[in-house]
Amino acid sequence: MAWPACRPWITRPWTTAQAPACLPPIAWGLPRGLPLPALSRLQNHGRAGQFVGRLQAAPVSLPLLPGKPATTFWAYNGQIPGPAIVAWEGDEVNIAFANTLQQPSTIHWHGMPVPAEQDGNPHAPVLPGQQRTYRFELAAGSAASYWYHPHPHGHTAQQAYMGLAGVFVVKSHDDPLAHLPEQWLVLSDLKLDAHGQIADNSAADRHDGREGQFLLVNGGWQPVIALAEGERQRWRIWNASSARILKLALPAHEVDLVGTDGGLIATPRRIDSLLLSPGERAEIVITGRFTPGQPSALLALPYHRGKAMSPEQDDSLTLATIRQAGNKATATLPDKLRDITPLGAPALKRVVNFSENMADPAAMFLINGKKFDMNRVDFSGKVGQIEEWDIVSQAHMDHPFHLHGTQFQVQARTEDGVWQTEPFLAWRDVVNIPAGETVRLRFVQGMPGLRMFHCHILEHEDAGMMAMLDVGS
Repeated sequence: MAWPACRPWITRPWTTAQAPACLPPIAWGLPRGLPLPALSRLQNHGRAGQFVGRLQAAPVSLPLLPGKPATTFWAYNGQIPGPAIVAWEGDEVNIAFANTLQQPSTIHWHGMPVPAEQDGNPHAPVLPGQQRTYRFELAAGSAASYWYHPHPHGHTAQQAYMGLAGVFVVKSHDDPLAHLPEQWLVLSDLKLDAHGQIADNSAADRHDGREGQFLLVNGGWQPVIALAEGERQRWRIWNASSARILKLALPAHEVDLVGTDGGLIATPRRIDSLLLSPGERAEIVITGRFTPGQPSALLALPYHRGKAMSPEQDDSLTLATIRQAGNKATATLPDKLRDITPLGAPALKRVVNFSENMADPAAMFLINGKKFDMNRVDFSGKVGQIEEWDIVSQAHMDHPFHLHGTQFQVQARTEDGVWQTEPFLAWRDVVNIPAGETVRLRFVQGMPGLRMFHCHILEHEDAGMMAMLDVGS
């Protein structure tokens, strides 16, 4: 089949809507507009109360563009995204990991309350050809939508954009939304070069953070999701992109926010849009309404994050189309989802400054004026101690903050420099810090050891926008 000729699309910042004129309607070997691809599940080899599985990081070649060689990805168990891990609160987890890449890797269990030595941080690399086993227990109350990805210092961004990422869902036996059908949506970027291979990071990518020509859902390009008029579905959404901040909307339908990084919030909150920065997750309940005159689609609305070397997103992008599939009775949405107790007065307060120094290419992205050093402890804390941090952006672009080992509660944030109290309690492990603004948060670390905190624009993390908290017992 012949595809239409056009100017070389790889040389300009095509939007998702523009790219189809120049490229075949295909991504990961799937035609554009097919039903939402289901995420494969990692097989559990354990008995009741256990999850025992195996993950291998290795190159895999997938046919992608007609007339081009197969595209090389790096994948967990040969799958893009990696296989979903589904376990229950209280389970013992045992994951054997084999690294067959030509560079060190780790598996970081993003957002999960695991012991520091099991966290997959840069201090515990799995060298090429080596293996290790991660072991931890899923605590009561830890039900949430987590994910896993590499975290070797200096290689994290490349390993992620080559395809290494998967989701980890911890379920509760006392789930107030268990009666709702679920959709799982992993949002990611694909950036190809003129030969149909995954492109290396450019200077603009290293500065602004990488965005691709294609914004994918579960590895599919603009898939279709079936929803009945009146039907309620529970959607778990992961922003697994390196740098793209997504302002999501479903204009034709009713949308209630029901969960954040750390699981359910106390009560549903009706929303018009949802901002998800890289690494961040959310749970929503969508009620099919198919409002006339509104696009029945999952959209990424325009959002400017302060890029200096790449164009900003000025148009709405269609991530998925919502197709009406009959009519259904509207299931109940409980008024109460969960008790969340606010953290009390802090024993310790700190300030964390995100800053940029464009005059020094070797140290452009800093925390408290310093580039990351594997041998330097930046803060010392204690198990069980409430800490309050002000995360300050002294930068020209947004920087999403991520803390390992625990979840935090946002207390307040500035908008145009004016403090605003956070309108509701939620557990989070990623929060966006807009340029020139401050976010105040509180947390408690429950286990001792080294914990990383960093910008979750992965290119910035690799460049040194990361620091360490040593939690003592």
